[in-house]
Amino acid sequence: MSRTKVVPIPVMGRHTVNAYLLLGRRPVVVDAGTPGSGRRIYEQIAEHGVDPTDVSLIVITHGHIDHFGSAAELHRLTGAPVAGHVADLGPFRSGRVREPYLPTGPMGRLMNRNEKLHGRADPFEPAVLIRGETSLDDFGIAARIMPTPGHTAGSVSVLTDEGDLVAGDLIANSFMGLIPGRPANPPFHDDPRQNLASLREMLALNPTTLHVGHGTPLDPDRVRRWADREHRRLSRLAAAGRLPTREE
Repeated sequence: MSRTKVVPIPVMGRHTVNAYLLLGRRPVVVDAGTPGSGRRIYEQIAEHGVDPTDVSLIVITHGHIDHFGSAAELHRLTGAPVAGHVADLGPFRSGRVREPYLPTGPMGRLMNRNEKLHGRADPFEPAVLIRGETSLDDFGIAARIMPTPGHTAGSVSVLTDEGDLVAGDLIANSFMGLIPGRPANPPFHDDPRQNLASLREMLALNPTTLHVGHGTPLDPDRVRRWADREHRRLSRLAAAGRLPTREE
């Protein structure tokens, strides 16, 4: 199996919202951006010398509209099947996120006012249903889809054999990527403590780099130090009864 290359595909701004192109024997796309960005992703795939119709799979990391918003469009353009976790089938099938959003801080409370986050995307039915760790060897990539619940119930990440972790919203850069290289929570988490547990499980696998949905790549050691601080913060909030968690 050839080495997997991870190529960022900016969907909004330079790093505000990212999709990713994974290059191996065959290309795989991770995430599909906001509604209406399918053509932009398609064209950027082609700009990297890849025939978009060669894409073997579109992996959706979770059921938030800035990650699955153009999944249906990108499927139509490329013909590639879409993979998603069974626990996020509700948003995928309805085109709407589970609400209310649960902000992780001031940025989330501000973004919660954005009407676009409460809109509707074209629904889709994943052809590949993820229930547990899933190899991507059959799709031409030396990598595994790893369930990483917490941000949403059906959140997943992709870990290449070389150690690149395409982490979705497991972790982000501060202020939606405006402060590059500084770990931070994304604006929302359904279950912050479960998300932190998932993050620590991935860090225990010793990834070389974390490629995130919002911002530039993150250094694992810096993320580990952030995770220790976050554990203490969440413990304080939980003790005070101030830690919101989605009731399913």
